[in-house]
Amino acid sequence: MKRRWISLILASMMLLGACGNNTQTAQSTQPTQPTQPSSTTPPTEPTQPWEAELIGSWEAEDGTMSGSVHAEAHAYVTGFEKDGDGCTVVVSVPEDGFYDLEFIIKSAGGKKINSVYVDGALVGEVMVDVAKYQRATVQRVYLAAGDHEVGLFKSWGYIYWDKVSVWTSQPFDEGIFDVSPKLVNENATDNAKRLMSYLCDVYGNSIISGQYCETGMNGWENLMIYNNTGEYPAILGMDMGYYSQTGVDHNVAISTTEQAIAYWEKGGIVTLCWHWLAPEKYITGTWYSAFRPEEVRMNLTKMVNGEDPEGLSLLMKDINNIAMELLEMQEAGVPILWRPLHEASGGWFWWGKEGADTYKKLYVLLYETLTYEYGLNNLIWVWNGQDAAWYPGDEYVDIVGIDIYAGEHVYTSQINSFLETHRSCDSNKMVVLSENGTMIDPELSVRDRAMFGFFCVWGGEFVMNDSIRKSYSEQYTEVEMLKKVYTSEYVITRSELPDLHTYPIRDDAQ
Repeated sequence: MKRRWISLILASMMLLGACGNNTQTAQSTQPTQPTQPSSTTPPTEPTQPWEAELIGSWEAEDGTMSGSVHAEAHAYVTGFEKDGDGCTVVVSVPEDGFYDLEFIIKSAGGKKINSVYVDGALVGEVMVDVAKYQRATVQRVYLAAGDHEVGLFKSWGYIYWDKVSVWTSQPFDEGIFDVSPKLVNENATDNAKRLMSYLCDVYGNSIISGQYCETGMNGWENLMIYNNTGEYPAILGMDMGYYSQTGVDHNVAISTTEQAIAYWEKGGIVTLCWHWLAPEKYITGTWYSAFRPEEVRMNLTKMVNGEDPEGLSLLMKDINNIAMELLEMQEAGVPILWRPLHEASGGWFWWGKEGADTYKKLYVLLYETLTYEYGLNNLIWVWNGQDAAWYPGDEYVDIVGIDIYAGEHVYTSQINSFLETHRSCDSNKMVVLSENGTMIDPELSVRDRAMFGFFCVWGGEFVMNDSIRKSYSEQYTEVEMLKKVYTSEYVITRSELPDLHTYPIRDDAQ
C-alpha cells in the first residue's frame, strides 16, 4: 500500500504530498506475527443471495508463489510478510462477463487487508480479522472468456490462504444512482442546494473531473492538464492545512480562500480537505508534518471527552480559524465539497490514531460546531474514513468518498471499492473518488458501472515530474490516457459545467 508523504515546499509553502489510501498505503501499526493455524477447517461453499453460478474453485497451494510465500501441509499458503510476497492462481471462465472472486482466508492475528490483482492489475482488496477461515470477496470483476491470473499479494500481510472460487456476479442495481439531493444541513444555502442538485442529476451518467492544485486556478497541475487536453478540471481541490493555528504561528502565506472564490466565480467547483496541523504544544517533531501521529504527542480521546480542557480549547481554536475562512467563502456564495478528517482508519493521521469511537466524536464535534455555532451552511459534507466502522452516521454526511492510489498505469474501474463505499452508509449516498493517483479509464467505468460522482487527482508527483522543470509526468497516468479521460463523453470538464449560480434547485432538495 502507498503512504502519502507531504513535504514543505519552501517557495510556496504549500502542501504537495500524496495522501495515503485504502489500496496501497503502508500500515502504521506493526503487524501481528503469525501463529500456527487453528484446526478450523475452511467453510463450505456459500449459498449466494442471488442465483449465482459457481464457475470453479482453485487451491492456493497449486499457484505460483513469490517471495516468502510457501505452501504448508498441502492445504494452504502462508508467508505474506514482505512487499512482493504473493501467490498467483490461474482460473478459467467460460464466457465474457462479471464475476466475483471469493477468497477463503484467515488472519494470523487481528485485522489484515491485502491486495488482489487480476492479470497484473489491482482490482481490489480482501480483509480478514479473525484467526479462522472466512470468505472475502472482490465483486464484479470483468473477465473475458478463458484463463486469468488471480493474485493475492502482501499489503498488510500475515494471512493464510486456502483457495479462491469464482462466481457469476449479482446483476448491478442501477438504484444506487437514485440519490436524494437533500443535504443534511436543513439550512443549506441555495448555492449548496444547486450544486448538490447538479451532482445528483448527472450521477450515474457522467463523472465530474477534478484536480488538487494548491496554487489555485492557474497552478501548475491545472496548466499541465490544459496544455495536454485543452480542458480544465471541473473541480479544484485544495488543502486548508496551514490555516491551523500552527501554520498561522509560522507565518505561512496561503491563499486558499481567495483561490476558492476565484474558481467558483470562473464557473468551477471547489473541494477542500484539511491536513490539520496539531497545536504547537503537542508537536514533538517537524511542525509542518504535525498531521502525522509520529510527529505529535497528544491524547485526543481525553480532549474530545472533556478530560483535557486545555487541549479541547486548542482544537476549538483551530476550528475557529477554519470557520473564519469558510465563512468568507460562504459570504462570496461559494458552496464547498468539504472533506475533513479524511482517511482516518489508516492510522497515518492523528485524528485516526486512537480508534473509531474517538474519531467519530471528533467528526460530530466538528460538524456541530461549524454548522450550529458558526452557521456554515455552504458545506456539502464528504466523508472518507476508508472503513465503514468509522462512519459517523447518515445525519452528518452528504457524500461518501474513497481515496485510491492503484499504482502506475493501473486504469481499472475500482468497482469493488465503489460498491464497498456505497455500503458504508445506511441510506443511499453518492459515492465519489475523493482522491486518486492514477486516472480511471472512463470506458471501464461505464462498462463496470463504477460511475463515481467525481474524481480528484492528487497534485505533485501524480501530475508533474518535479517542482523545477514543471513538465507533465507520465509515471502514473500516461498522456494518452489523460487525453482520453478529458475528452471522454462521460467525463465533465470545467467548460462543460452549467451555470451553477443559477442552476435549478430540485424540489426534493428543499
